[in-house]
Amino acid sequence: MAKLRIPPQTRIIGVDLATNAKNVGLALCAITDGRPELLEVAIGKTWPAIDEQVASWTTAPTLLALDAPLGWPAPLGESLHDPRAGAAFEHSPNAMFRRATDDAIAERLGKRPLDVGSDRIARTAHAALSFLKRLRNKLAAPIPLAWKLGPIATITAIEVYPAGTLAARNLPHSGYKGPGNETTARRHELTRAITEQLSFDAAAAKEMARTDHALDAVLCVCAGLDFLAGNAVPPEDRSLAEKEGWIWVAPTRALDAPHP
Repeated sequence: MAKLRIPPQTRIIGVDLATNAKNVGLALCAITDGRPELLEVAIGKTWPAIDEQVASWTTAPTLLALDAPLGWPAPLGESLHDPRAGAAFEHSPNAMFRRATDDAIAERLGKRPLDVGSDRIARTAHAALSFLKRLRNKLAAPIPLAWKLGPIATITAIEVYPAGTLAARNLPHSGYKGPGNETTARRHELTRAITEQLSFDAAAAKEMARTDHALDAVLCVCAGLDFLAGNAVPPEDRSLAEKEGWIWVAPTRALDAPHP
């Protein structure tokens, strides 16, 4: 595991968001001697408990890596500015419900995120934005979205996508969610693979193999490490990304493993 040029006091908190607090995964990483170390992995119980846990982990500089859309398609916002029942929309369904970042991920990695404007993921986006608002109030900090790759100096947040992070590493990015022997075996496989980027103890590995919520939270941390190391693809149109949000994913297949 190569050393990273990230300030040693930096923390990364991975959050696998969900509408149900009991399905939220949390992971805390710290940089020790230039190497990332996973300190804690947890599954949510209640939203107040999640807010308290993340707030207790957060000290500047901290990067919050959130698995949930943090914005909405620009044409959707424009179309709903002054809606009229019975009136047709000017934009196509794809333009209305998909963001530029969703298309970029699909084109580059062959893995398309859910359409935030038309799928149940919209409720997860709402939960994520509500969580950020509560955390800002709790910490009395603005927590802006980060747009410049590299080390950070304050508490900032980015949007990440665990399946995209796996695909960028040429690792299996499906078949690891939910109960069952096959999905558990896949989680064991992925847990072993990410030890190339992140160190953790046996208890954390066991939790990651037990539930995909924990594994996804740790994959959020991996995406955060990519961002801090400058190894993620920035938006071509930043002004549009600042309206819609942007998924930060590594540009190359960093690990050698077969696709599913």
